[in-house]
Amino acid sequence: MIKRISKHRLGFILLFLGLNSCSVASAPDVPGTVSVAAWNVQALFDGIETGNEYGEYTPSSGWSEEKYRARLSFLSQGVDQLAADILALLEVENPQILETLASETGGKQTYSWTFFANNPEASLGIGVLSRFPFTKTKTHSAVYGTEATPRPILELWLLPDGQPLVLFICHWKSKLGGDKNTESLRRASAWIINRRMEEIQQENPGVPVIILGDLNENHDEFYRQRGSYLSALLPDDPTAAESASQIPAGARVYDDFLIISGEKPPRAEHFPSGSRAFYSPWGIELSQGSYHYQDDWETIDHLLLSEALFDQLGWDFDSCQVMAQEPFLNAQGYPNAYNPRTGLGLSDHLPLKLVLRGAPGGSP
Repeated sequence: MIKRISKHRLGFILLFLGLNSCSVASAPDVPGTVSVAAWNVQALFDGIETGNEYGEYTPSSGWSEEKYRARLSFLSQGVDQLAADILALLEVENPQILETLASETGGKQTYSWTFFANNPEASLGIGVLSRFPFTKTKTHSAVYGTEATPRPILELWLLPDGQPLVLFICHWKSKLGGDKNTESLRRASAWIINRRMEEIQQENPGVPVIILGDLNENHDEFYRQRGSYLSALLPDDPTAAESASQIPAGARVYDDFLIISGEKPPRAEHFPSGSRAFYSPWGIELSQGSYHYQDDWETIDHLLLSEALFDQLGWDFDSCQVMAQEPFLNAQGYPNAYNPRTGLGLSDHLPLKLVLRGAPGGSP
């Protein structure tokens, strides 16, 4: 259900879509720390055919309820091993899968709340399992020209341990169709986040924000493309800043790229005054990659942290890791990709996990 359509410059149309959330119990208290994880679980379809499934997940290709149940059982073991307080799951077919997964996890975490959203008629969406209730939710999507972003951006507000936290959970447009040809939709998603960040900081200055999920773009994408075009993730360096400055003044309301920094707190030193940067742990705390494609490791899954996560006032960055271990890795040391034909494997992406520590005395 579309709740509101708002037109802006550059042909962006924001769609606030219908939400689907569920509370099944009360969330326990968390003393001191909170953990957040993101995992692209690679086309998690159930055993019921609706017509939107990928070809290999249909009965004619051998897909069945039994295979789905077996896969869910293996995935629940992975979820237990992650042991995250808040877990974003990408490429999930429907909210019922989330609720079943929440009920079947047997580890330390009890997921009392689930949240799911997708675009109309889309095969897969984005889901969240959480030990904490959502105090506010928004779901954003965009159209650039005649193309729509294939999945929405979830904006979730929570109060773990009484301290506010905002999450933007993303699965941006893939590079299917060409890196440069698909960049406009990834930049459209970055534009949405920048617009919301401006509004959030005006209404709730200093609230910590995390952007997480599969952005389908490496942290060093600008370098990989030799600076030949503006990418949705730009490093804080003079070359990228100069490239961004070539866009005529007044051509957009908000920047359609995210500036990423390896500094703590993140700074946009080479961009115009007032530009916002996010800390990326790739190349600092995180190495190698989370996805392996054509004999190369990629860093397309992300944890991007706002400046407020380093101010020692509320939730602050503590540590993060790529879950490069069994069962997420196979015997060859690559992501343990799922094979719907054999029923073996977990996912072709490795999860990322972040730990935050809280300031003494509660909310800032």
